[in-house]
Amino acid sequence: MTSTVERTWRAGRFWWDSSHPGEVGGHRLQALIFDLDALTDVECDGHRLAFNAAFEAHGLNLQWSAGRYRKLLALSDERQRVAAELRARGICTECDVLAKLLVDEICATKSMMVDEMILDADLAPREGLVDLMTAAFTAGVAVGVTSSGRRQWVEPLVRQLVGDGLVHTIVTADDVVKPAPSRDAYQQALTELGVPAHDSLAFTGSPAGLRSASALGLAGILVDPGTPGSRADYAGLCIADCQRLQAQLWTSGKTSAAA
Repeated sequence: MTSTVERTWRAGRFWWDSSHPGEVGGHRLQALIFDLDALTDVECDGHRLAFNAAFEAHGLNLQWSAGRYRKLLALSDERQRVAAELRARGICTECDVLAKLLVDEICATKSMMVDEMILDADLAPREGLVDLMTAAFTAGVAVGVTSSGRRQWVEPLVRQLVGDGLVHTIVTADDVVKPAPSRDAYQQALTELGVPAHDSLAFTGSPAGLRSASALGLAGILVDPGTPGSRADYAGLCIADCQRLQAQLWTSGKTSAAA
């Protein structure tokens, strides 16, 4: 279903077109917070490849295609995804104790392989991302990134994607008890940026991240080419658009443009 924000956007009616602009959105945009998944397709082009390598390492004739992996992303936990695939292939049953051990071993191997493979995966930033971050820097809008990954590869990957100097803070799994897409990760990013939730806009790469941002009172936009009604990238998006989206979300009484 098309959101109020999307309908307004497509119609070209902006908050500054109002005769009383001060009545539309009372929060000044001070920060943009991005999930790592919103910067690049790290799931399909990174984690999926590490899983395939882990399957091979464990002697399994199993390779996830991009299409199959996207369907499995409906399951929020990677162990659930692996277990579901093993059951579908008849490799194990839900009650198989040995199967649970195999799932744990595969995920542990995958985690190690992600650390080794991710920076060589040739991940590319989503279209328009660098331009938007540069515009944010120029406008004095702080930028934060959250990730469920470890700092040892997340930090260099962010530099690889957008260069140095544009991101003010990066919150990883090493920094919080519950990593992204949890509320903890967003709260830590806001704390480090010194900005309240209502003066910020989040770009999330998953519905789970969007729900966490919304629960914290953080206006959020879903960036996922595979989800109808969400943004596919940042092409043509400027800081004025971000301010307008934030204002529209607050004015409409909703803190997310897609769910």
